[in-house]
Order: sequence, then C-alpha cells, then structure tokens
Amino acid sequence: MNALTDMNGSISFWKGLPFGLQHVMAMFVANLAPIFLVAAAAGMSPEESAMVIQNGLLVAGLGTCLQLYPLWRVGGRLPMVTGISFTYVAAAVAIVAHQGYGVVVGAVLAGGLVELILGLTANYWRRFVPPIVSAIVVTSIGFSLLSVGAQSFGGGAGAKDFGSWQNLTLAVISLVACLAFQLLMKGTAKQLSVLFGLVVGYIVALFMGKVDLSGFQNLQIFSLPRLMPFKPEFDAGAIISFALLYVVSSVEVIGDTTALCKVGMDRKPTDREMSGAIAGDGLISMVSGLFGCLPLTSFAQNIGLVAMTKVVNRKVILSGGLILILASFVPGVAAVFDSLPQAVLGGCTIMMFGNIILSGFQMIAEAGFTQRNITIAALSLTIGIGFTQVKDIFVAFPALFQSIFSNNCIAVAFVVAVILNMVLPGEERFQVSKP
Repeated sequence: MNALTDMNGSISFWKGLPFGLQHVMAMFVANLAPIFLVAAAAGMSPEESAMVIQNGLLVAGLGTCLQLYPLWRVGGRLPMVTGISFTYVAAAVAIVAHQGYGVVVGAVLAGGLVELILGLTANYWRRFVPPIVSAIVVTSIGFSLLSVGAQSFGGGAGAKDFGSWQNLTLAVISLVACLAFQLLMKGTAKQLSVLFGLVVGYIVALFMGKVDLSGFQNLQIFSLPRLMPFKPEFDAGAIISFALLYVVSSVEVIGDTTALCKVGMDRKPTDREMSGAIAGDGLISMVSGLFGCLPLTSFAQNIGLVAMTKVVNRKVILSGGLILILASFVPGVAAVFDSLPQAVLGGCTIMMFGNIILSGFQMIAEAGFTQRNITIAALSLTIGIGFTQVKDIFVAFPALFQSIFSNNCIAVAFVVAVILNMVLPGEERFQVSKP
C-alpha cells in the first residue's frame, strides 16, 4: 500500500513535508479570515490584530496535532486539519459591537466546555443522527463552501477589483495548472497537484503585480505568541449564544469526520473517532480562548483536498500542523502564506468543494433512496440552502435565532433533517398501496 494513503504508513518527514505544506496552503487564508472580520469589528489596533493572527496560527497547529494524536479520549486520531471557524463570526461581531471583545473570549471559553462534554457523551445522543442526517450535513457543508470558492475565484470578498479579468485569469491559470499536473504526472506525484497549482499561480501573480508585499515590511525574525492577551468577561447571553453554536459545530464535526473517512478511507468513522473529534474541537477551542482567538473546528477545505489526493497519512498531516506552529513563532513564514492572492486559492480549491458535495450524494445513496429518505433529504437541503440565501425570511425571529441560523445552511439543514427523521412515519406509509 502507498504510505501516503495509509493513515499509519511509514514515511520520512521530508518526503511527507510537501503534502503537509499543501494542506496548510489550502486552509491558510480561510483560517485567518474570521480573525480579520472580528478584529475589524472590535476596532483592534494593527498590533493587537497581528497578535491575534499569530495566536490563531498557533492554536490551529495545536488543534491539528491534537486531532492526529489524541490525549486520552480527546482527539479523533484522524487526518484532520483544524482552523478558526466561520460559524461564530456573526455572533462574535454582534457581541463586540455592544459588549467588547472580552465578552467574546469568555463565551469561547465557556462554550468550548460544552462541546468537550458533547464529545465525551456523543455515544448517548448520536442515535439522533442516523446515516441520512449525516449525509445531509456533509452535502450542505459542500454547498456552503461553493460561495467561498467562488468569492476566492473572483479575488476575495470585498476586493476592490473583484471579478476583474486579472483575477479571473489568475484563478483559471491556477486551476488549469492543478488539472494539468494531475493528468500528466504519474504515481504519488499526482497527489501534489494543488500545491503545484498554488506555486504556479503565486509566481504568475508576482509577475502580474498581484502579490501584496507590504506584510514583509518591518518584520521581526522571531516573536512569541501571547497567552491571555484579553481579559475574559462572562456574560450569560453571550455564553448561551455561543453554546448553541458549539452544538451546531458538533454536528458539523460529525459530517466532517463522516466525509473524511468516506473520501479518504472508504469507511465509516468509529464511535471513538467521532466522539474524540468533537471533544478535541471543544478542548482546542478553550485553548484558543486563552490565546484570545475564536473557536476552532475541522476544515472542510482539507477534506476536499483528501478527496482529491487520498493522502491520509497522519505523519504527513502532522508536518502541516508543525508548519502552522512554526508560522506562529516566525512572522516571515506567516507573511509568505498571507500574501497568497485569493484568486490563486480560489482556482485551486473550487473543485475540492464540489468533491465534498459529491461525497454527500454518495452517502445519501448509501443510506438508501427510500421515499422516506428522499423526503428528508429534499426538504432539508431545500430549506437549509434556500432559506439562508434569502436571509430576510428570518426577520420575524429573535436576534439570537437569526445569529445562529440565518447564515448557516448546515445548521438549518441539520435541524430540519433531525425533526423530520423523528416525526415522519416508517417507509411503509410512503409506499403507494395497490388497489
């Protein structure tokens, strides 16, 4: 068996390093984006923002290592890459606008404990998430990422030149480079197609003047991440809001681990892997709060990369986690990754997200195309994806409800799927009776 496609295969660090680097490049910008948004809303100084970004890299690397090599029952022992989650951005922005960033930090710490407990007790509540519900969660994860890929393809959300011919050309060049490398190379080299596309796109972007080099000015050679940079404040409303989002995140982890095992190892995750992955997210999110950052979760971008490359070796993914940790101590490393143009990233990742959707479809097929399952999937995906595209449909609901569901098709699809699975009768009631 190819060591790269064997989770516990023997492989040298240096041979696996390019594949680990590929994983880091696929998630680097997405890992930092939530920090940018919340830091701007909190009115942080450039120094504070840079410090939180530095800490965000550290906790992302630590979380990846924890999921690969668990502590007790905490960690999935799966080739997962963790990063700062978008799930909490809307709630965090709303809280900092009125109560300050310290309240967000307090909610991150308290809510992380909730997810840790959910992970350790997953065997008791997982029966409410049967295969058809997991399949719907995975499918909705894929659909939720399509707009992320498209925004990157056009140059990144909020870019002044979004959709310009320069950005589109750069994205297409990166995509073609990925596909050409995958088609023309042989053996394990094919599995580096995304890294090749990112490098080619970066070089072309340099010649086009699309790489922002300002981040390299006045760089320190070495810098230590800061523990407890913000004093946590504990507010009941903020904690409840984040606790509900942690429940949603736990469901996302179920979908992520199911998709990862499906596309990478063609099997279902064990109960131990599932509960450990959820508990791991909870613990590392608490650590993230101690460093003044938002909660973390497993990154669907990297599951898409696994779907393309089939690289699941834990030592390989560990090298990516160590790169993230290194980047947190060496600002120059972070600056290189941070200068990667969004259009290059979009060109290389757009196909990954489609792979996640197709994995969800395969899981729905494996759950069975019974009329009951078809009804659950059709209604859940229609309401989850459709309603969140028309956010005003939630205008009559409380602000807390809107912060959780109006921008999160995964949460809406999951809730609808669980309710339908509980209330709909058995398959026999869906059958057309013969006269």
